[in-house]
Amino acid sequence: MKRIVVKVGTAVVSRPDGKLALGRLGSLVEQLCELADAGHQVLLVSSGAVGLGAARLGIPRPTELADRQAAAATGQGSLIALYDGLFRRQGRYCAQVLLTESDFHHRSHYLNLAVALERLLQLGVVPVINENDVVSTAELALTGKVFGDNDRLGALVASNLGADLLVLLSDVDAVYTAPPGTEGAERIAVWSESAKFRAGDPSRAGTGGIQSKVAAARIAAKAGVEAVISSGLTDGCVWRVVREEPVGTRFPPLAGMNRRRQWIAFATAPAGTLVVNAGARQALVERGASLLWPGVVRVDGDFEPGAVVEVACDGSVVARGIVGQSSQAIRAGLEKERGTVLHRNDIAILADLAS
Repeated sequence: MKRIVVKVGTAVVSRPDGKLALGRLGSLVEQLCELADAGHQVLLVSSGAVGLGAARLGIPRPTELADRQAAAATGQGSLIALYDGLFRRQGRYCAQVLLTESDFHHRSHYLNLAVALERLLQLGVVPVINENDVVSTAELALTGKVFGDNDRLGALVASNLGADLLVLLSDVDAVYTAPPGTEGAERIAVWSESAKFRAGDPSRAGTGGIQSKVAAARIAAKAGVEAVISSGLTDGCVWRVVREEPVGTRFPPLAGMNRRRQWIAFATAPAGTLVVNAGARQALVERGASLLWPGVVRVDGDFEPGAVVEVACDGSVVARGIVGQSSQAIRAGLEKERGTVLHRNDIAILADLAS
């Protein structure tokens, strides 16, 4: 049995005119139900509410935040109603799960979300997950600190539940060394951190793009979840990925962080930044050491004990961690240069995920 998270973008669920691609969605739901019938646990992260709502309201690709909220409110009900009908035709139920950034930012919410999703899977229900764009406007404003887009949301859900596979379906069939159609562009079959690619523009209707999908796939892989970026426009697209056919770009799972470190690393919006020197960076990254006061050069932002902060060196993010003291106390302690600022158990290293 595998636990599989499938994310579909707006370009997959809709047609060029903004209306829903009913045949494509029907095929997708049929595949998900077949996977569930075969004993797998499946979750669907679906974009499309804003695009569907905009089409119904006659707003051509809304750019104003209020218009996008209105489109999301109009489209969410229609989208889940469609999914509900499609799943029931296959003899299975789905459940709408609308999330906000606070559901990830607060660890208690993060853990409660996992409990709820686990129970739905035990009951044989397919969760259909989306950001609650009506009240959580970070994605709509294209400046989200935690989500940013549904690609990252899919990676966070997969990480939270310890999924085996994250499938990111788009209108492109893989990651290429250059935008598809460009002379010399080659498909990257298996991702490595040395891979070089040049992203094109985001899709006609979505907020993501290949850059977003690569970032999400890397997050999932770092959490020990295999990820695949592939086309959602082809027949049997999910099954082809699950059967490990040579499609898309695969991101092999790495030695996974535990769930607490996953939460620190990916599911929180940092409250401030600790700027450290090169010696502290080396101790953190190479030796897994705690961060001591002598290694801290500067404290940016105001935060309280228990906040998640970034650790940066020479302009690059090295790690995130949970502080035991306030920003004021850390600044005061810099003069004494003694004690621990971040304990090693409260640190998630991100140096190898830097873009």
